[in-house]
Amino acid sequence: MNRLPRLNGRQVLQALRHGGFDLSHVRGSHHYLRRHDGTGLMVVPVHGNRTLPAGTLNSVLRQAGLTIEELHRLWRE
Repeated sequence: MNRLPRLNGRQVLQALRHGGFDLSHVRGSHHYLRRHDGTGLMVVPVHGNRTLPAGTLNSVLRQAGLTIEELHRLWRE
């Protein structure tokens, strides 16, 4: 099993957009995304260049239905 990468919110947003998610709207520092087919609303906090805590990143991955390996692949694209 791969380790959870240390990413900030912008990096996670970039990876998720490569993975088929579109930005729905932004409310403060929280970016809301949906899949291209319009399902699965999820939230990614973006607080400048601060690294997302491991629990928050795990929650984002769970909401997106992605594994750590898939996140690594999307982030490198």
